[in-house]
Amino acid sequence: MGFLAKSKGEENEIMKIILEKSKCIGCGSCAAICPKLFELGEDGKSHLKGSKINPKNQNEELEVQNIDCATQAVEVCPVEAIKIRKYDFS
Repeated sequence: MGFLAKSKGEENEIMKIILEKSKCIGCGSCAAICPKLFELGEDGKSHLKGSKINPKNQNEELEVQNIDCATQAVEVCPVEAIKIRKYDFS
């Protein structure tokens, strides 16, 4: 009672939030709707808190088990700079 059952494997699923810095225009929508994960930096662009920089493309990436409000941040980003993907262990 009072809880939702998760499918097998879902509770341990790792997701990756990706912020494509080259697309970001610094509107702040993501930080406004999801301050737990996003903030505006001194450069005027959004930053993904606790993320690592991917050296191949300079995107900020954060692996999480709970994407929290990141889904809403994806929806409000006017330039589609935020992506959420299942983590690929291969």
